[in-house]
Amino acid sequence: MERYYQEEIECAPREKIKAIQDEKIVSQVRHVWNNVPYYRKKMEEKGVSPDDIKSSDDLYKLPFLSKADLREAYPYGLIGAPLKDCVRIQSTSGTTGKRVVAFYTQEDIDMWEECCARAIMAAGGTDEDVCQISYGYGLFTGGPGLNGGSHKVGCLTIPTSSGNTDRQIMFIMDLKATILCCTPSYAAYLGERMKEMGYGPDDIPLKAGIFGAEAWSEEMRRDIEATLGIKAYDIYGLTELSGPGVAFECSAQKGMHINEDHFIAEIIDPDTGEVLPEGSEGELVFTSLDKKAFPLLRYRTRDICRLTREKCSCGRTHVRMEKPKGRSDDMLIIRGVNVFPSQIETVLINHGYAANYQIIVDRKNNTDTLDVQVEMTPEMFTDNVSDIEDKQRELVDGLKSMLGIKAKVSLVAPKSIARSEGKAVRVIDKRKI
Repeated sequence: MERYYQEEIECAPREKIKAIQDEKIVSQVRHVWNNVPYYRKKMEEKGVSPDDIKSSDDLYKLPFLSKADLREAYPYGLIGAPLKDCVRIQSTSGTTGKRVVAFYTQEDIDMWEECCARAIMAAGGTDEDVCQISYGYGLFTGGPGLNGGSHKVGCLTIPTSSGNTDRQIMFIMDLKATILCCTPSYAAYLGERMKEMGYGPDDIPLKAGIFGAEAWSEEMRRDIEATLGIKAYDIYGLTELSGPGVAFECSAQKGMHINEDHFIAEIIDPDTGEVLPEGSEGELVFTSLDKKAFPLLRYRTRDICRLTREKCSCGRTHVRMEKPKGRSDDMLIIRGVNVFPSQIETVLINHGYAANYQIIVDRKNNTDTLDVQVEMTPEMFTDNVSDIEDKQRELVDGLKSMLGIKAKVSLVAPKSIARSEGKAVRVIDKRKI
């Protein structure tokens, strides 16, 4: 039996959803115009004012926001509410070490947690479930978002955060956890470890998993489902918009329903910015209809996917997005963390290295690995092993500080990384995604 957190909204007729969006977009554009000078200036440059936006059909008239805008406006330039009304920030890394800092009023947090509650109930969750949140807590949105959603559903919530795998397994088994929320690669690793410990799928109390924050294939889904004896659901979100719960999978597992009463999705041509006809593949753009503290309009996600309004067997009427096929920029998602080659380049240059490097990403034992090969300059070249190890340690620390995750660093001889006459091949991603 399909379960809903807010059935009257999740299964609302299309006309009702459109009416909600039309009303909210008019109000939100006015709110942004009055409270966010940065975006107001962009609107003025484009010759558009709040009077031009009479419904969601006029969305195309508004200017885009991008990661570059978030960097330029950091930290307070896009805030849309007085600081005294803001109760939290969440954050994710940006392209050059400047972080994306998103602000929340209490109402923004309530809306976000409701979206996560919808996702948990779409995965079959009820107030009788035990929900283990193994996403990271803190600045990362994964843990706090699903934690709040789990509370709203009424689940017994186990806030384990990430890591300490044997303790995670102990809680799953002893507390009879029924829903697991974490990155897909960590779910796969938990499954592998449980298998080593002698647990088969029938021994594991879990029935569902809600996995997001990184790309994963259908093959990986089936492997996780078989090992843990669960149904694995995808979830999508961005810190810029709130966090996980912008869109989520239902029992049909045929794309993620976007919470259209809170977010409007568009598909654009990544090169021209033109809005594409329904069913076209292109770049996903989101407008936040309710967020007051960090109200982003027409934010370019860089994710490439399609939207579909085909009827869904679950009864939900909100548009679905396909699993993103890739990105229109060079961002990598490694162990749930956003990593840009430009961040790595910044660290190398700050430590006196030339920008001759290669990033090798792989997945071993269901965990992403990040190996950075860096050319030494002729001046620093040495065959003294202990000197090289010291330099490598220094870079490992610098990268950990910049990225928030550990990378392996290999210093190699000058001129040993192949040169390219065209665009340098900086990243070799060996993961089968």
